[in-house]
Order: sequence, then structure tokens, then C-alpha cells
Amino acid sequence: MRKIFILLFIGVAISLTSCREDFVFEPSTGDLTFSRDTIYLDTVFTDIGSSTYTLKVYNKSSNDIKIPTIQLGKGLNSKYRMTVDGMTGNNNRIFNDVELLAKDSMYIFIETTANIADANPTDFLYTDQILFDGGINLQKVELVTLIQDAYFIFPNKTNGVIDTIPIGFNEDGTVIETNGRNLSHNHPDNGDEYLFKVDKPYVVYGYASVPNGETLTIPGGARVHFHADSGLVVQEGGTLEITGSTSATEALENEVIFEGDRLEPLYTDVPGQWGTVYLRQGSVNHKIKNLTLKNAVVGLLIENNLGATMTIENTQVYNCSNLGILARAAKVEGKNIVINYAGVASLACTLGGSYEFKQCTFNNNWASSKQVAVLVDNYFTDGNNQQQAYDLEKAEFYNCIIYGSNQIELLLNKSTVSPETNWTSPIFSKCQIRFNNSNNQFTNNPDYAFINDTNQIKKNGNPDFFDINNNNLVIGFDSDAKGFGNDIGVAFDILGNARLGSIDIGAYNYIVFPN
Repeated sequence: MRKIFILLFIGVAISLTSCREDFVFEPSTGDLTFSRDTIYLDTVFTDIGSSTYTLKVYNKSSNDIKIPTIQLGKGLNSKYRMTVDGMTGNNNRIFNDVELLAKDSMYIFIETTANIADANPTDFLYTDQILFDGGINLQKVELVTLIQDAYFIFPNKTNGVIDTIPIGFNEDGTVIETNGRNLSHNHPDNGDEYLFKVDKPYVVYGYASVPNGETLTIPGGARVHFHADSGLVVQEGGTLEITGSTSATEALENEVIFEGDRLEPLYTDVPGQWGTVYLRQGSVNHKIKNLTLKNAVVGLLIENNLGATMTIENTQVYNCSNLGILARAAKVEGKNIVINYAGVASLACTLGGSYEFKQCTFNNNWASSKQVAVLVDNYFTDGNNQQQAYDLEKAEFYNCIIYGSNQIELLLNKSTVSPETNWTSPIFSKCQIRFNNSNNQFTNNPDYAFINDTNQIKKNGNPDFFDINNNNLVIGFDSDAKGFGNDIGVAFDILGNARLGSIDIGAYNYIVFPN
């Protein structure tokens, strides 16, 4: 009998619950609270969409409420867009009768796409408000975005077909193309695109191409932003000249900077935001000086320019998802180069070539057990698993740091089928190299004999970098790189400090770090 009574009680309780009427929502009374009273959407380029920002709205009362309206102050004409708890309302700008339970909250997601003409001409700010309710119950959250003007380079579209440029060949000789266009000497908006200006940044969609016989000159102070899957291609017979100089402040006012087109702080160090700077086979006479390049897939891709030496000086390459500098059968001379964080290798000298690096810092702290700071090889393996070998004329490193988070940060891969004339053993003079040969796999390899020459190699040790995570590879007083080098004629470090007395290795003179 007792069991029957309990079951009956449960049944009545369930029936009462199932018969409950809908919640009764009262009109809001202007007592909402917000996670922020102003939302600053970080700087965006004109006509490029922003990231999505979040506002949380709280109903801290004990009543279920209905908010008559949530809308943007400029209504349907606003350049902001929002969703309210997943709802799109009237064109993502006006929402009516939004319900919010007692002691509950909801999310509003906001983004914008605005033109420089929409902004205040005195400060280039575009502003609006999110308005909640109205009349005496009106509440507001401010919206602020800085709009930055730019020169835009993008492929043309004819009859719905986007222009393309060649970037290589398939194995059968078919030309590979990608979205892009050749630069112009008389562009209607940008003027002479072969001489970049510094009054506004450049934003590149697709690939900007430098054709045969043309030279692209990018002076110090220029800022170039690449959209996703975009970059720069220098074709056969074309030339790239980057002519930055040493800066006096952390703003790098005299540097040339290549990076992605997302300006929000969230994207400052995100790898793989854009493609590469591709210096194709047969392109000539490249000179790069005082360039800071970051967040690409491959920073610099240099291909078969053996007819003319490429020089790279005072250049920094950071946070590339694949490789910092990839040289294939190339001829490169580098001084004061710094590379940090790359998914595969900071520097890869592949398919042979001729390379000389002085006073460089090649570090790789990418979170992988397979990454290296420096890779040198002279072959590739084709689809039939056959090696094709190329001549490595030289690979010489003087006063360089080759370091990183793995036990071995230098890898030399010589073809196993090529004659010895295809491989000139690399030279490492006065270098600090992270190389823990713990399982003795390299002990009898003659190409690694240098690792036991303590006069020329500082194996392992502590470079005492200032802040690896933020790409600050200045060495400190306790660095084993301090005073280890020879005078090899590179008179100034990457910051313009004179190399006097004992020579520190790497791109930086040491400093005494602040406590």
C-alpha cells in the first residue's frame, strides 16, 4: 500500500509540472548590466571585415523580462552587424521583443565592415551604439572602430573570371596559376606600383606579381599586409629591392614590414596568416635590407637564382607555419639575419646551391619534436622514390647561433646516390649550435666532424636570449655566444650597434638585461 501511495504522489507531481503554463515575461525596466560599457573593435582596413567581438548582457533581477528593442543606433544604415543569442533579427541590426530569463544572461556578437569615408575625418573613428529599450529605460553600449586607409592591390575580374598569374609547373610541364595580377606603372588608384609609398600601408589580395624586366622597390617605412592565401611573386627576369634602414625606436619606423591584414592584437603572432614572398627561378639581383616579415606560411621562398647572388641583411623572420627562409638551388649571402619559430625549419638550404651566412641567429622554438633551426640538403625524392641530386657548392656559417628547443637543431642531409662532387661539406666557424648527439648516430658521420672542434664550435651552452616567446633574441651577459666570434667584417649588429673589441656571435651584441 505504501508503494502505491509513493507512485501516486510522483504521478501527481509530474502531471502538475507538465501542465505549467509558459513563463510570463515582464517589460524590462532598464536594469540590464553589461560585461563592457564600450566595445573597441581593433583597427581594421577600409572595407575589410573585423574580428567578432562579444558583449554579455545580464538580467540580475528575479523577473523574466522582455526587452522591447535591441538595435544599433544608426539602424539599418549602421556598418556594424550583430547577432543576439543566435538570432539575426532585421538584417543583423534591429531586434524586437527579446526575452531574457531571471538571473540569466545572453551573448551579443558584433562585427563591422566600414570604409574610410564612413569614419570621422579628424580621427578616422567609426562609432555607433547598441541601444536597449528606449525612453526612460534606454541603456547604451558604445561601439568604436579605427578605420585605416590603404593602397589595395588585388586581381582584376573580367566577366566574372578573376585574373591569374603563373607560379610554377606541374611534373608534366603544365603551368600552375594562382589568383593575382602584374603590378602597374600607372594604376588609377595606386599610381606607380613598382615604387611603394609610405604614406599609407598596402593590402594585397591574391599574389602581386613582378614580371620580367621590372624591379619592385619597397623603401624603408613601408608596411605591406597580405590577405589569407596571398603574397608576392617575382617572375623570371624580375627583381625585388627592399631598402629599409636601422630604426631608432621599437616602432621600427625605418624598417619594411610584411605581415597579415588582421590588425587586432589577437593576430599579432599567429603563424600562417598569408602565403609567401616567392622569388621564382630566373629572377635576379634581389636585395633585401631591414625587412621584418612575420606570420606567413613560408617567409621567403628563393628558387634557383644561381646566376646572381641574392643579399639579405638586417632581416627578421618570425612565426612562419612552415619555413622561415626556404632556398632551393639558390645563391644567397646573408648578414644579421634573425629567424625564430617555424613549423619545419627556420632556415632550409635545399636542392644544393651556394650559401654564406655571417652573424646570424637561427633559432626555432616551435612546439614540435621534428623542427630544426637549420636544414641543409642537396636532393629531393621524386614520386618513384628516386633521389635527384644537385650540387651543393658551399654552405658556410660564420659567427652564427643555431639553436632551439630540440636536442638537435642542425640537420645535414646528403644524397645517398650522388657522387661526392655534388656535396661540399658545410663549414661552421665560430658558431654556437644546439646538438646533443645522445645516441651517437652522428659520431662517425664526417659531415658532422665539426661538432667536436671546440675552437670553432660552442656546442649547446646557453645563448641567454632575452625573450624567445616574443621574438626578442638579444643575448644577455651570461650568454655563451658573448665574445666567442672572430672579426669577419660585419661592423654593426642588426640594431646598428658597433661591433668593437671582442666579437659576440649571432645578430645582436649582448646587453645587460634589466632585473
